[in-house]
Amino acid sequence: MKTTYIFLTLFGAFLISACTETKEPIPLKTYTRFQSVPASQTILLQKGHHKESCVICGMDLPTFYKTNHASISKENMVRQYCSLHCVVHDNEINRTDLYDLKVVDVTTLKFIPAQSAFYVVGSNREATMSNFSKYAFAKRKDADLFVKEYGGYVMNFYDAYTIAMQDFIQD
Repeated sequence: MKTTYIFLTLFGAFLISACTETKEPIPLKTYTRFQSVPASQTILLQKGHHKESCVICGMDLPTFYKTNHASISKENMVRQYCSLHCVVHDNEINRTDLYDLKVVDVTTLKFIPAQSAFYVVGSNREATMSNFSKYAFAKRKDADLFVKEYGGYVMNFYDAYTIAMQDFIQD
């Protein structure tokens, strides 16, 4: 009985000390991705409860912000995607008619027209939803600098879209 009392007393003291607020926060393990930016630097174009999630796969848009795309559907709804892969899925598989397609410029973190972007495909930076990374730039010189540092090939939107379509080809 005496040992049970001692055990419960010590256990209670442990619980109280464990629940007491510490002066320094316990550091959490963070995963840094090239695609990620702080939420304060992101532009979320879609509205609603799930505005921070890709409309196709549900992935967190700020986590994969540098590969974000956005469009307008025929219902005049803004749709935001984590990647070109999800754009292709929505357009080709879901048959959603998409208009005014935009992509995040890696340099400025602002949305630019996808049709005029310079895509770097196949760099050694992380890919989003694909085996091949696809990052977009407003200026050719920025894309060339990226290739010099990380590899890959500069191409236009249509070529990058065609490569993204390869993700859906069945053997």
